[in-house]
Amino acid sequence: MTDTKTIMITGSTDGIGLATARTLVAEGHKVLIHGRSATKLESVQAELGEKVETHRADLSDLDAVRAMAGVIREHHGHLDVLINNAGVYNVPAERTPSGLDMRFAVNTIAPYVLTRALLPIIPSGGRVVNLSSAAQAPVDLKALRGGISLSAGAAYAQSKLALTMWTNAAADELRSGPVVVSVNPGSLLATNMVRDAFNTAGQGIGIGVDILVRSATSSEFADATGRYFDNDAGRFAQPHHDATDLAKCRAVVQTIEDVLA
Repeated sequence: MTDTKTIMITGSTDGIGLATARTLVAEGHKVLIHGRSATKLESVQAELGEKVETHRADLSDLDAVRAMAGVIREHHGHLDVLINNAGVYNVPAERTPSGLDMRFAVNTIAPYVLTRALLPIIPSGGRVVNLSSAAQAPVDLKALRGGISLSAGAAYAQSKLALTMWTNAAADELRSGPVVVSVNPGSLLATNMVRDAFNTAGQGIGIGVDILVRSATSSEFADATGRYFDNDAGRFAQPHHDATDLAKCRAVVQTIEDVLA
């Protein structure tokens, strides 16, 4: 292994995130593991050893996201790849303490905050990989602000399109910066989220692991900024048409900024 990278994966104490971390560690990379549970983080550290570093934060708490980013910047001069993998569907509490829909907070806004905070240490040849979904629905900006309530399915689908849309706005802004790309890792993979939401065993998560490893390290993603990889189709494809409308993408970003202000 000659091209060793430092790679952060959010939501990597189980599921696709953990399996991807295992693969990347086996390939010789340094992996930053993120999770909410101290017990799970300790378990991953014990399994994977010195090639991983653990970071604990509840992504529904944006101050905790900022604090985690600060710790990472303090200890790392550079971060080659950020994989925003963490996501929620069914949740015990529909709202964060600040009144945001939990799906928008965790799936859309937290990765935006984390990415923005870590951009100073991501080199121009680095990558930000955002996990989108085949489930994408037009974003109600009022819902993104927390002004109206949505069903779990609607909130999830809108949060994933909103993530894809801010990805494309960032790619347009950071033209000489790192690759910023959206990836649908595959529909109904065998994760806890899928089992809880759809009561199905799902497909093997290796499908998702493969594309996340490729998006982090393969040359096929070297010029993928602003693109959407649909792993159901096995190729780069068109996301929901709203994600190709730069004005709408910028409106999503402005709404996120308004929320953060």
